[in-house]
Amino acid sequence: MKLFHRTLGEGPPLVILHGLFGSSDNWQTHARVFSNTHTVYLVDQRNHGHSPHHHVMDYDAMANDLFELIAELGLRDVQLIGHSMGGKTVMRFAQQYGFLIDRMVVADMGVKKYPSHHDQVFKGLFEVDVAHCPTRKEAETRLSRHVSDQGTLQFLLKNLYWKEPGLLDWRFNLEVIFSERAELMAALPEDRIDTPALFLTGGKSHYVPESDYDSIRNLAVHAQFERMEHAGHWLHAEDPEGFIARCMHYFMS
Repeated sequence: MKLFHRTLGEGPPLVILHGLFGSSDNWQTHARVFSNTHTVYLVDQRNHGHSPHHHVMDYDAMANDLFELIAELGLRDVQLIGHSMGGKTVMRFAQQYGFLIDRMVVADMGVKKYPSHHDQVFKGLFEVDVAHCPTRKEAETRLSRHVSDQGTLQFLLKNLYWKEPGLLDWRFNLEVIFSERAELMAALPEDRIDTPALFLTGGKSHYVPESDYDSIRNLAVHAQFERMEHAGHWLHAEDPEGFIARCMHYFMS
């Protein structure tokens, strides 16, 4: 699948993958900093942002999408950042195509199976009913009945756009993401990852407790860990300066 991407800067290649319900737009502030030293490729994963929609939504498919993009661009010795779902994508990519990677940062994501925990988000997104929602304000009102956190609410609403006059739609493929949600929560295969990898975890997040470190090292044999104690799951948004500094130190060391 030919993925939509944005390119900034010059230097060694750095590819950034967003998480579930995200897009390349979420990373433009970070990319402007990284672009001082790197050529940055901000990618929309399948069924997100401006990339094509498809009924298959699993990590083998997303890793293959990334391979096709990197091959098309003719990149080698790539540095990668992946947050959440994007973190699992880059890990699966490393299991299959590690020879293309210099090193990678995985942001608040482990290798295990996760329980479904987006039920209220899905209820809210479906209640918006974009085909019959007249305004963005009405969409926000409907979504807020199920999503009370303002940060999460605004993050989701960034995906809402006018498909045509009078018709709102989501950038992401809601129906497929919902139907394939078990695949997105699935554990990675137990293939070895030889790529050097920094796992940045949120101290206020439940995604990667320290008790998970050993299971991650069983796959990612060169894994390093740093905990951002005052950040949650969206650690790159909650502490962008700290996140960027840790990534840059790792990539430049």
